[in-house]
Amino acid sequence: MKIRAPITFTLVILILLTGCTKNGQQTQTPAQSTQSPETPVETAAPTATSVPMALLVNNEGIPMFEYEAEMLRLQDALAELGLEMTPEEQKSRILDSFTDELLLAQSAAAAGHTVSDADVQARIDQLIADMGGLDKLTDWQIANHYTDESFRAALKRQMAAAWQRDTLASAVPETAEQIHARQLFFKNEANAVIALKQLEDGVDFATLAYQQDATLGGDLGWFPRGMLTQPEVEEVVFTLQAGERSGIIASSLGFHIVYVIERDPDHLLSTEARLMLQKAALAEWLTAARAGSTIEILVP
Repeated sequence: MKIRAPITFTLVILILLTGCTKNGQQTQTPAQSTQSPETPVETAAPTATSVPMALLVNNEGIPMFEYEAEMLRLQDALAELGLEMTPEEQKSRILDSFTDELLLAQSAAAAGHTVSDADVQARIDQLIADMGGLDKLTDWQIANHYTDESFRAALKRQMAAAWQRDTLASAVPETAEQIHARQLFFKNEANAVIALKQLEDGVDFATLAYQQDATLGGDLGWFPRGMLTQPEVEEVVFTLQAGERSGIIASSLGFHIVYVIERDPDHLLSTEARLMLQKAALAEWLTAARAGSTIEILVP
């Protein structure tokens, strides 16, 4: 039995995480006066209109209309997948996603990365080509509760966030201290005690492991810190050197006895291991970013 951290299910709301948009500026045409040029016209001072906000992160926010559209997209996806979430879970999922996105985009901006109108236009052009025409993209926007303006804003924000995610991921090294080990695993503690006694009497660890697991012999492969789902096991294993074994380690899964085959202070990470470390690095970064930010939830 290989102890691995489960891959977290992530619901992707937008079609592309690194998408961009066209420049959607609108030109306002001033109303023509019905009075003659000679007649002085009194003009009232412009009245500032505030857009209701759903979320503010460091004074940068998500408008309520965008939050409501995202809620519709989530509900559509849940219905299509046959999944259920409570209204509070839906609200939390959306606000968490927007918060993470804003924090990442803000960090990208602070690092000097900008998403230009040209970048946005290029990405929109590519989307149009990929989807088979502007009408197809427009139909998709309508079906997914986007206006042209909100779609552009969302893609631009996500493009900046994706740059920061990639930056964090690339900072994770390709090598790390790792251990190659095999284990005996028991649901019942009494069986673990019997196996430990056999090992103490000189029975070869691999022999017992292949009796329990004829295919892999309990081989866990190479793994770095943070790869095992059971921290109790990992804590003990990384105190061992090559050729050493543990005693009985209790975890939420059961009872483990682990033997270290090899140990390398700078071993090449597998694709799976590096991906997990990258996800862990992102989660750690977001936790720290949240702690250092002002986050205001304005949704009732």
